[in-house]
Amino acid sequence: MQQFGIGLGAFSTAALLYAGAAAVGLLSRQRIEREARLQRSDLPRLLAMAGFGAVVGPVSLAWGLQHTSGTSASLMLTLEALFTAILAWRLYRETMDGRVWTAMALLLAGGMVLVLDQGRTGGAQLWGLLAVLLATAAWGVDNTLSRALAERDPGQVVMAKALLGSTATVLLAVLFGEPLPTAAAALALFAIGATGYGLSLRFYLLAQRAFGAARTGSVFAFAPFIGAAFAVALGDRSASGLMALGSGLMLAGVVLHLAESHGHEHEHETVEHEHAHRHDDGHHEHSHDPAPEGEHSHRHRHEPVRHAHAHVPDAHHAHRH
Repeated sequence: MQQFGIGLGAFSTAALLYAGAAAVGLLSRQRIEREARLQRSDLPRLLAMAGFGAVVGPVSLAWGLQHTSGTSASLMLTLEALFTAILAWRLYRETMDGRVWTAMALLLAGGMVLVLDQGRTGGAQLWGLLAVLLATAAWGVDNTLSRALAERDPGQVVMAKALLGSTATVLLAVLFGEPLPTAAAALALFAIGATGYGLSLRFYLLAQRAFGAARTGSVFAFAPFIGAAFAVALGDRSASGLMALGSGLMLAGVVLHLAESHGHEHEHETVEHEHAHRHDDGHHEHSHDPAPEGEHSHRHRHEPVRHAHAHVPDAHHAHRH
């Protein structure tokens, strides 16, 4: 992305990325009997997601990549997991035990080391890295907002968010008079947006559905290390001892968070909702006539039950601790 965005404005870059993501959303929508549809009441949340995740996030990242090294920017993106976990703890009551707090402290320490490293190389590099930090915070908010839509059809969510974001950034690009991209750059950024944003968001929503916002953030936090490796392979020679220390702290934090396990006796209250589900997961025991095959979606009711088992903070385990 850093290579293809050279000479382009940040708004133009973001618009092309999310145009690619919108195409993926359009092509990946599911049949109505397989996934829950978006509702009109979801629009305010989608607008907020588009504002943070499809405007502030990519624009900040595009500007930051033009003013700092690709390696340090990639590693800084790991802090998205930190912002996501803390917001998920505050808003969705996802568990934060001593192990998770230690993991978050390691992520924060690693980010601080990266800032110190870029501060040594000059103000422009530091401002670029801080712009990437702003992008991670914006995507942390976006991730937390999207948790409430993880039970909807992910194709619809991706398409709606990406269309809103690309429309806003196109208008801003025109307003600020940004230059038009070459055909090659436009095609490349569109393809990057389709895979790195569209497919990524689809998988992210499915992962949030399976094990909550905080853990999903840590799983996806492995991606920046891959990005940093590619940046080095493509010729970035900005690596230093401090950068290696920062990346080591961040990697330790991600691994520590993913090693956390959670299980205890808990109570499920009566709830009625709609989402894709199966009947072999211990939480969906209602009957059908005729019985559907595999995963399906419809409105259903859960009766109150108390039991104990290992669990993650999915839609059925948002209880207090």
